[in-house]
Amino acid sequence: MLWWLALPLALARLLWRGRVQPGYRHRLGERLASRRSHTPRADIWIHAVSVGEVQAAEALLRQLLATTPAPSLLVTTTTPTGAERLRTLFGETIPQRYLPFDLPVMMGRLVDAVQPKLVIILETEIWPNLLAVLEQRAIPVALINARLSERSARGYARLGSLTRSALARLTLIAAQATADAERFIALGAPPERVIVTGNLKFDQPQAADLAARAAAIRQNWGAARPVWIAASTHAGEELPVLEAHQQVLAQWPDALLVLVPRHPERFETVAALIERQGLAYTRHSAERPVAAHEAVYLGDRMGELPLWLAASDVAFIGGSLMPTGGHNPLEAAASGVPILVGPHTFNFATISAWLLDAHAARRISDTATLSDAVRTLLASSERRAEMGARGRAVVAAQRGALQRVFIALAPWLAAAVQAPLNSDQTSRNCASVESPSHSNPTDSVQTT
Repeated sequence: MLWWLALPLALARLLWRGRVQPGYRHRLGERLASRRSHTPRADIWIHAVSVGEVQAAEALLRQLLATTPAPSLLVTTTTPTGAERLRTLFGETIPQRYLPFDLPVMMGRLVDAVQPKLVIILETEIWPNLLAVLEQRAIPVALINARLSERSARGYARLGSLTRSALARLTLIAAQATADAERFIALGAPPERVIVTGNLKFDQPQAADLAARAAAIRQNWGAARPVWIAASTHAGEELPVLEAHQQVLAQWPDALLVLVPRHPERFETVAALIERQGLAYTRHSAERPVAAHEAVYLGDRMGELPLWLAASDVAFIGGSLMPTGGHNPLEAAASGVPILVGPHTFNFATISAWLLDAHAARRISDTATLSDAVRTLLASSERRAEMGARGRAVVAAQRGALQRVFIALAPWLAAAVQAPLNSDQTSRNCASVESPSHSNPTDSVQTT
């Protein structure tokens, strides 16, 4: 009953978000699991809530497409930006649908339409009614690249038996790190179903033309200008970032700040803030070169962040100045860009710690320390190169999660494609989507 009572509020929120992001208003039938919404059958159904999860799933999806025989796939997302990212990566090769609200009748309707042999969920999405429906139909479900911050664990703990019963319905939990695995077990996950496989995002393939495209956009920005980026910023962060940039401009009058808000519905708010600060700016959507007097480039399009990071000299990772928990710094590290993070990095605590310990990242706390760090790095190409090389080394050292996840899923994947998957095929497929310099790990799946 409580689920149904919450439905009007959920619909109202969806329509409200649709005022700024029209994608939320489209295909509402899918969000309600309407029988009129054509949903294709699929051997394997993968749920990736948004952009970050879709990117984490990319290597696995490419590996599944390379499997012989290849299973039929379906990807569900919750956000339009996640759907757009999937289309950018795979075109129409993999069908995409929106996940409906977590009500038994809606989830049951979707599961019966898809008829999956295996369901794979990315990272932190725990939907009690979906898991109950899958259990009723004896469909295995794996939570992969699973992570759980201390804050999220406390929230789930307050739900008590609801969390325990949901976790008990998972066939497999492949956690990113030991700390994540321990939190899942503490919340009630059966220990024998929890393993540690590492983070799939370390194995995310980098576009072959990324460096060339980054060089081209630097020409658009002004090839000789020093450039720093504030990526995935949240409310309360843009003002200190802009204030820090004004201090940077005092030393480098031609410096450019690439400012990329995390959520598209905030683009106009951030544009107004830039104007109030008296800074000349342009927007990505203007589709023109940046003028010499323009000090800020507002990244008002989703899906371009990897390119903008690769084209920047220094990267500040947003969500970390405010107690939001920070966003993933791996894309910056993989591109060899020096990283700055604020005091709040609990969403990616392990990754942040690795980068900080390797001196590939530096922690800042406010406008003054952010400005100081940016100016210090812009002043030294040698220091930037050293930090960038250390970041790339961290990424290279942590690769291998893809193969470990594939090995862990092998029994259910074999059932889904109705053919055995041997270790030789697993290794070949993994090598085909990973960096050429990657050495496949020889250790087996690590259990907690």
